Amino acid sequence: MKSTTKIKKSPAPATSASLAPAPAPKIISRVPRIKESVAFAPASAPTVIKAEIDVGFGNTLYLRGDGPGLSWNKGVPLDCTADDQWKISIAGAKGPVTFKFLLNDETWSKGEDYVAAPGATVSLSPAF
Repeated sequence: MKSTTKIKKSPAPATSASLAPAPAPKIISRVPRIKESVAFAPASAPTVIKAEIDVGFGNTLYLRGDGPGLSWNKGVPLDCTADDQWKISIAGAKGPVTFKFLLNDETWSKGEDYVAAPGATVSLSPAF
């Protein structure tokens, strides 16, 4: 009977290249980027309505209409900035603001309703 023997090869001798530590894996920094389309849009400018009229001592100018914070049933007082200067800022108007002035929230100004574009500043001289 024939006997076969396998010859085992010994491993190759270690070299300096095989003894070196493996290089560290590359770490890729992934900083999330803010998409420009997701960024918030600046708030729209308020619609500013100014009136140039002297309504007399003790009287107040009011505004009624369609727009943020306005109603045709109850007026909003304007701020008196000088003897004959009145002003109101209406924030958040997305469409035209239709309005009319009232003296002491009782007497309507003469003429048609006024209209201001959203974000516009208008100066008017109402008559009573």
